[in-house]
Amino acid sequence: MAADDRPYKNTVAVLATMHGKERVIAPVLKEGLGLVVGLAMGVDTDTFGTFSRDVERTGSQLDAARAKIAAGFKYAPYARVGLASEGSFGPHPYIPFLPLSRELVLLIDRERDLELTGYFASPETNYSHAVVTDMVAAAAFAERSKFPEHGLIVMGCVDGKPAPGLALFKDVVDHACLERAVGQVVAKCGAAFIEADMRAHRNPTRMRAIERAASDLVRRFRSQCPACAGPGFDVTQRIAGLPCEWCGEPTHVIHSEVLTCQACDYRQERPATCATTADPGRCERCNP
Repeated sequence: MAADDRPYKNTVAVLATMHGKERVIAPVLKEGLGLVVGLAMGVDTDTFGTFSRDVERTGSQLDAARAKIAAGFKYAPYARVGLASEGSFGPHPYIPFLPLSRELVLLIDRERDLELTGYFASPETNYSHAVVTDMVAAAAFAERSKFPEHGLIVMGCVDGKPAPGLALFKDVVDHACLERAVGQVVAKCGAAFIEADMRAHRNPTRMRAIERAASDLVRRFRSQCPACAGPGFDVTQRIAGLPCEWCGEPTHVIHSEVLTCQACDYRQERPATCATTADPGRCERCNP
């Protein structure tokens, strides 16, 4: 990509992070958009929520990212562009016993009144936890969690549930730290709640997902509206109802996508698939 093809060539963007996310976000946005990413030093992003539960996140994943950018703008009041990243982890909505990682990277351009988000979701995550009462079980969990390349968090446990108010050990990055943390928590609580550290600087798998979300942000920015040429012309709605191949009744399979421009509200509908009918196995009438 030619340097003069980057819409934000040499524009400084302020990024609010404490966990090294600039290592993957900055190169992608520099190459794709020309942004020069600077850190909002001193902004405590943990105040917007922590994975270790000692600070509860209020609002949605997007709300937290917006709050981080607002804090970044307070640090750099003359900055035109603000950036933030936020992750969310939980069970897969359709596949039992499979975890799902969701990452977003948010860009707000105050001069253009523009807000764009890049997304990446994947089951490729080490997000997991266990309740242990000895080092044998803790070591087995650590191995499954890709420790020590990926960090762990050990906290108090009451009735099989996490109790960070009783004990909390972050930055568990080697086996000596793990043994000390588990020993102290088990002595105090009878069991320890141990989980993968999902903070980006302690989780290389998550860091790669954030990089993918940053790449998606570049893709969305470069998707121009056919009507006004504004950035961010992308899918905002997916419409189900592809007809069953056997009976012709509408199914839950997506048949079309709606793309919308946030600048001029132009909308365009396009087929979501080249198929004209759905597999009968996806039909509630033919396969109840």
